[in-house]
Amino acid sequence: MGIADASLGGGGFVDHEGGRMAYVLLGIAILAEVLATSLLKSTAGFSRLWPTVGCLAGYVLAFILLAQAVKQIPVGVAYALWSGLGTATIVAIGAVFLDEPVGLSKLAGIALIIAGVVIVNLAGEH
Repeated sequence: MGIADASLGGGGFVDHEGGRMAYVLLGIAILAEVLATSLLKSTAGFSRLWPTVGCLAGYVLAFILLAQAVKQIPVGVAYALWSGLGTATIVAIGAVFLDEPVGLSKLAGIALIIAGVVIVNLAGEH
């Protein structure tokens, strides 16, 4: 049984190298999801071929990588990072590239999401 296999058995043994790699995979998954979400508007309701292909490919890649990441990262922690960082990034992309308004209430909401992600990570068992 390898180190990665032992860490999946729940016996308390943690593969730190695999854990770091899981966070790298999660980061790439978040970027793929953000790219796919950014393409949604350009798909025109999935009626334009290439933006639709790019969007769907981004989501497929994101979920494949997320599934690999949660082999090492607790699902709650992974999803908190996924949703929080993804949401904050999409709001920033919307503001910068799609001329979407960003008011005080939207910024406060993003701050609360980030605070929630931090709390979930601090409370999570690593």
